[in-house]
Amino acid sequence: MNRLQHGPRLMAATAFVTLSLFAGAVLANGPREQAKRMHDRLAGVPPSAAVLDDMAADIQAGRPQDAARKAMQASSFYNATLKNWITPWTNRDQTVFAPLNDYTATVIGMIRDDVDFRQVLSADILYVGGNGLPAYSPTSNALYEQLESEDRNLGDPAVLVPSMQSSHTGLPPGATAGVMTTRAAAQSFFVAGTNRAMFRFTLMAHLCKDLEQVQDISLSHDRIRQDVARSPGGDSRVFLNNCAGCHTGMDPLAQAFAYYNWDETAGRITYTSGVVQPKYLINADNFKPGYVTKDDGWDNYWRRGVNQLLGWNASLPGSGAGAKSMGEELANSNQFAQCQVEKVFRTVCLRPPVDGADRARVTAITTAFKAGGYKVKDVFAETAAYCMGQ
Repeated sequence: MNRLQHGPRLMAATAFVTLSLFAGAVLANGPREQAKRMHDRLAGVPPSAAVLDDMAADIQAGRPQDAARKAMQASSFYNATLKNWITPWTNRDQTVFAPLNDYTATVIGMIRDDVDFRQVLSADILYVGGNGLPAYSPTSNALYEQLESEDRNLGDPAVLVPSMQSSHTGLPPGATAGVMTTRAAAQSFFVAGTNRAMFRFTLMAHLCKDLEQVQDISLSHDRIRQDVARSPGGDSRVFLNNCAGCHTGMDPLAQAFAYYNWDETAGRITYTSGVVQPKYLINADNFKPGYVTKDDGWDNYWRRGVNQLLGWNASLPGSGAGAKSMGEELANSNQFAQCQVEKVFRTVCLRPPVDGADRARVTAITTAFKAGGYKVKDVFAETAAYCMGQ
């Protein structure tokens, strides 16, 4: 038989193989495969046979969000997925390898209990150990290291319990500001420096923006502190075109932290009501006419200019005193809500939003997140449903 006679048979065989591969790909993306992928991404471990059956049935019935919630019942969703998701927010290196601490545990507890997530930057809240566990210490991280070393299930309400931060840390209730005033946050971001670090890392963790992304050189310089040189290196253009762009918005907002510090000797957060921490007044000779901090009053200059696009809440005044009200200002922005959705998307879909369909879904989930009471588990469920076939 010559090569021409082989042609039709070869083409038929090729077509059969192609169709078989296509059918296999479709089969590999059926309800059970989607359920397993969803569980692997949410819980980080394979599901049991019973859980897989239940999740596949939910997906088959058009209820993928219910399947996702079943996956989130696994202890590893709290002990691994959420712990790894949150931990980089708690330290300057933004590493996932830091030990469990009160910042991370508090966010895990809030998510587990469906607490309105806007409270993460303002509430008098702290998650501590349940019965049989050591008491919280404002000078030690031992409780949380024990929880982690013993692999306690952080999804168990008897292991991680909500409490009032002010009853454990010595802060007045009005001075508590969610995770910003936890021991872990203070140790990382109130230590030394000028407390601008607390603002910058909070901005990155909870609004998904670093300072370079929110620069605005058009705003007034009147609240930029004395320690910022107006002619670095003898060139005022560096200040006007670069430094000022960050400080015009940051300094008026970071003034909310004027009474806070990290006491390295005692190993705890401190708060001096009515007394500005000396760090706010250092290097006054850099620019004598600069702003001198007299209290913890803050103003959001970003409600004007290009950063209006962050979506500030019109029902709030845009100014106030102290970290609690400033945290409310940040957490009630549209950017705060969108940031949480984008972070979950990267974790569950294993990539950032990359195209129009992804961005439309992020917008839809953000809208639902806000309308549904800012419950983060809902965001994980909706995102997992979107990515289950990818």
